[in-house]
Parts: sequence; C-alpha cells; structure tokens
Amino acid sequence: MTEEHLKALLANAGAKDVDGWKTPTEGRHITLYVASGAAGLTVSRISALRSNAELLEVRTKTGELFVLTQADVYAGAVGASESSSSSRKAGFV
Repeated sequence: MTEEHLKALLANAGAKDVDGWKTPTEGRHITLYVASGAAGLTVSRISALRSNAELLEVRTKTGELFVLTQADVYAGAVGASESSSSSRKAGFV
C-alpha cells in the first residue's frame, strides 16, 4: 500500500486525528487485506491506525493491536459498523 493509497482510504473513512491515531468517523470501520508470501490476513473492524515509517499500527474494535508492514497491505475497505437494531435474528421471523 502506498502513502497515496492509505491517504485515500482514510479520506473515504472520514478519519480524524485523535492522539496521533487516525480514527474513522462514528459508524464507520476499516478493513485491511494483507499478504506476505503465500499467507494472507484480513484485519477487520479497525477503529484506529497510524503510520510509522514503513509500518502500520492497527487497533481493532475488540482491542487487538496489529503491526503490519505497509508494503504487505494490498487493499483496504471502508464499511458501516453494524448496529444492534440491524443485525439478523436466528431462525425465521
């Protein structure tokens, strides 16, 4: 992922700077797709991220912290957070 790609992703998420971390606007989240060699990783529900030279530090809504090499990130997506009122219910309704 280039700096230009990262800036476009953050702009589409409406990210704001909070204590050095870029956080998407309320009701939005970011997903990053990472590949290194034959291994792939999807980091979803990102609530904050920051770029530190060639590294991306990523914090998820569940409190996990990932440190990724920016060159290994090949795509990103911006989505709306799921609200409790719009979640699917089990069974037939």
